[in-house]
Amino acid sequence: MANLQEDLSRIGKQLMFSEPFYGIFMSTLNKVVRKDLPTAGVSKNNINYQLAINEEFWNSLDNDKKKIGLLKHELLHICFNHLEDRDWYPNQELHNIAADLEINQYLTPEYYPTPNIILLSSFPELNLPEKAGTKIYYGLLQQALDKGTSPSLQALMDSLTGMDGGLHPIWKEFDGMSEADAKLAKAQIEHQIKDIVNSQNNQGRGFIPDELQSWIDNMFEESEPSYDWKSYFRRFCGTSSKTYTKKTRRKLNKRFQENPALKIKTKKKILVGVDTSGSVGEKDLIEFFNEINHMYKTGVSITVAEGDADIHNVYEYKGDVPDKITGRGGTDMNPFITYFNEHREFNSLIILTDGYIGENEVKTFKPMMMVICSNGDDIETVKGNGWGHTIKISLAS
Repeated sequence: MANLQEDLSRIGKQLMFSEPFYGIFMSTLNKVVRKDLPTAGVSKNNINYQLAINEEFWNSLDNDKKKIGLLKHELLHICFNHLEDRDWYPNQELHNIAADLEINQYLTPEYYPTPNIILLSSFPELNLPEKAGTKIYYGLLQQALDKGTSPSLQALMDSLTGMDGGLHPIWKEFDGMSEADAKLAKAQIEHQIKDIVNSQNNQGRGFIPDELQSWIDNMFEESEPSYDWKSYFRRFCGTSSKTYTKKTRRKLNKRFQENPALKIKTKKKILVGVDTSGSVGEKDLIEFFNEINHMYKTGVSITVAEGDADIHNVYEYKGDVPDKITGRGGTDMNPFITYFNEHREFNSLIILTDGYIGENEVKTFKPMMMVICSNGDDIETVKGNGWGHTIKISLAS
């Protein structure tokens, strides 16, 4: 009998051929063996997701279609944001049932991993609508429980009462995540999926499963930038201190005529300070990284510094959402300016903040801009505290 990792690789290859989106998506996730898990599930890997599987249960599945069905079931939970959304529902076990009702409709009977899979037909007295979504199902199920109109639902709820963790026991691992980290975990998955879709853009729309088409389409609707970053960098950032080479066929290679020439290009180096103090919420962080991504797309080199009252993490931004956000303490944006002054390779400093930051005590002679989130402090208040050129992210952006 093959070990779990080898068999997952074999099944993953089959999924690549039958439903390539799911096959590629599965290949991007970490997979672990969990003996404490009755079947399989999505578990926590720092702030990322991973597939966790009980090897004995996996080996009990008597054909490959059931194994594929199990994997699709778990991948759909991730794609439909069921783990991030669960905190919105007072009765989390009922949410587990509603979430399974939604995704199991995208499996055909030969792919059902177990005979007791939760389906619309599990509650015949409720006549539930098809493909209505977890939120609708939760509301209808809660109504049925309150009115006592579904004996089958009540029986299922009673059977889950004694189970440790219920239908999805390891989902509780995500309960301690902050709102910001949960949002970043979601953004990281979306980034992975965007990469998958972009890398397969020559495959046509049929590459994306019908059940995910609308969700993925919405993912690519990026918010507009709040500022013309390209013009700002061109006007105020001076000469770049970072160079790189690029091959070009438009210019002859004087030494090797059959090869492309090398073109020397320059990049402006920008330091972006991200306010990660406790007053900054998840929505603010989303706005911040949306702006950073628009800056990055202008062709400049972005270095991000995360900080609250001190700088905690500095890294080069490559278009990826960070694994986690550091900080969440008090607020002082002056350390960003100190760091900027000490590292003279940067052409400009941009600080993304909620604006509740006190007074500017450290000065710089290079260009600096403050960017306030849409629900942050008033621009004039920030300017009055000596922070200089300040803009605010528009709600319409």
